Amino acid sequence: MTALERLYNAAVVPVVVLDDAADAVPTAKALLAGGVDVMEITFRTAAAADSITAVAKECPDMLVGAGTVITLEQCKKAVACGAKFIVSPGYSEEVVSWCVENNVAITPGCVTPTEIMAAMSHGLKVVKFFPANVYGGLSAMKALSGPFGGIKFIPTGGVNDKNLAEYISAPFIHAVGGSWLCAKADIAAHNFDKITSLCKEARKTALGFEIAHVGVNAGDAEESLAVCRALDAAFGFGVKEGNSSNFAGSGVEVMKSPYLGKNGHIAVKTNSIPRAAAELAKNGFTLDESTAKYKGEKMVAVYLKQEFGGFAVVDAPQRLLPRAEAVFKEIASDNLHPRGRVADVLHAVPQVQRQRRKAVVLVVENKLGVLLVDDVPDAVQYLLGACVRLLCRLALLFVVHDAPPIVLFRILPLWWDNLD
Repeated sequence: MTALERLYNAAVVPVVVLDDAADAVPTAKALLAGGVDVMEITFRTAAAADSITAVAKECPDMLVGAGTVITLEQCKKAVACGAKFIVSPGYSEEVVSWCVENNVAITPGCVTPTEIMAAMSHGLKVVKFFPANVYGGLSAMKALSGPFGGIKFIPTGGVNDKNLAEYISAPFIHAVGGSWLCAKADIAAHNFDKITSLCKEARKTALGFEIAHVGVNAGDAEESLAVCRALDAAFGFGVKEGNSSNFAGSGVEVMKSPYLGKNGHIAVKTNSIPRAAAELAKNGFTLDESTAKYKGEKMVAVYLKQEFGGFAVVDAPQRLLPRAEAVFKEIASDNLHPRGRVADVLHAVPQVQRQRRKAVVLVVENKLGVLLVDDVPDAVQYLLGACVRLLCRLALLFVVHDAPPIVLFRILPLWWDNLD
């Protein structure tokens, strides 16, 4: 596995500032205990070189890299000390060229098209975006990913536990970097348990494991439909008939014939199947590649080889709901580029600016609708509570169309069929 693959699987890259090299190994061990096996030790202090040497020597499970590398001299010194990857705050032709020539992973800071093109000329596909909160954050990276679709970003600066989910769910993000996981003050105070706890929470957020539904094996189509109708009669879940299975609500799938798992399967959502696979492998679980389903070249679902209580487990991508405020900002800055009939709705916005009520845009199956509401937070809270099954379907379909699941703006109620 390459250094860049390790960074992707880790999802979070702790930016570590050490004043005392003696704290390097305890910090690395605290990160490892929290499930994070990469760290970027910055050259902001005189202890950087010795710290990298100590971690490289005493923590073989840790992928240690050097950050804030500004000069070629620092770069060579870091690699000599055992750094497996180099991170620079800006683009240095000299540093990038040397790293490429010597097969050292490098993520230079690139925030402009010119810098990205310079990185691409050396074959680089992952760059640092720093400081992210100053140069436009997700909106800027989304805009840059348009002409530079093959480039992935590692944003640093302004990323924290509160917005990690929003950043890590973006398709153009390779990983995120930040010092909140191991603050300089916590290292100095030897608050290593706190560092471990923060890492565990970050990994949990990045992986996004969540039960999507439970699948039950039925003997045939007639039995499958009977089970769903019984659940609907008891709990009002509703019945949705499909080709190979039927659903009772969105939480129970009943197969029309026995499939994987003695009793059925448990579908678990995740933000990234590759990251999930790496995490599961650490815990002794493996994917059954023969069951993988793809959309283009991207794996979208796969079963584990192991069963749990007679149930197989299938991993599928999670669709996270972005914050309404962030979505509104994207629309206001004209950085949203939806396709199909969603575009028609957005184009209608200028014509109804005088509307005083706000709206929540929803997609159910293949229908798009706009609900006028007086109070958006109350409406969203209701939808998340009483109609959570509905929102699960909305999120999935909106992602397919490159549009967010919840959009806030002023608009008249509109409906369309056949969104595809």
